[in-house]
Amino acid sequence: MRKKILVVDDEPSISMLIEFNLKLAGYDVRCVSDGEAVFDMLKPFRPDLIVLDLMLPKMDGIQVCRELRKQNNAVPIIMLTALQDVTDKIAGLDNGADDYMTKPFSPQELISRIQAIFRRLQSLPGGTDDIIFSIGRLQVHADQREVYLDGNQVELTPKEFELLLFLCKHKGKVLSRQQLLHGVWDYHFLGDTRIVDVHISHLRDKIEKNARTPEYIMTVRNVGYKLNGPAMANESSLA
Repeated sequence: MRKKILVVDDEPSISMLIEFNLKLAGYDVRCVSDGEAVFDMLKPFRPDLIVLDLMLPKMDGIQVCRELRKQNNAVPIIMLTALQDVTDKIAGLDNGADDYMTKPFSPQELISRIQAIFRRLQSLPGGTDDIIFSIGRLQVHADQREVYLDGNQVELTPKEFELLLFLCKHKGKVLSRQQLLHGVWDYHFLGDTRIVDVHISHLRDKIEKNARTPEYIMTVRNVGYKLNGPAMANESSLA
């Protein structure tokens, strides 16, 4: 089946350009022009990915993103913004967007980023056995996509989970921001590594006792990050 993509933009010229190129690339595409219409399309269309403009009538992109995640809808979201301020881009990521692009952009780059997200989803564990990474008080269940701290479940966004899982798979190894970009997002952000720092910050807020003095996700100055812990990860497979 063709992957389904919902395009949300109130500029007809932008919507038409995206729709034309995505259909040419083999995707099933629907377009809406305001934020509220996204929720009208969820059940009848069931999009596999949403291309979401930041500035929208009725409900802006940040509100849409926040509401989708509040409903535990994990559909991947690529945020579009005409704003150059990095705080607007970070706001989208903070509220659950998987990626962002600044207008004007190349349709081919958008397609590449969409393909990268779908590749990441296909590569996630899907077996019947659950691989568990245990690091101190932290447990990461790979196949169940669940994280527990002191036995209590921790709610992570899909991308936060993928980042933590990638760190678990490379426990104790120092990873540069570019390595994390390539490993978790499956492509390079043209040198913009702030997306990694944003997600690391949010992970720390959720799994560390004190995000300023982390015991799990350590910063390696001028290099990147590594996953550490009181007891290095023990991997087990449970039927």
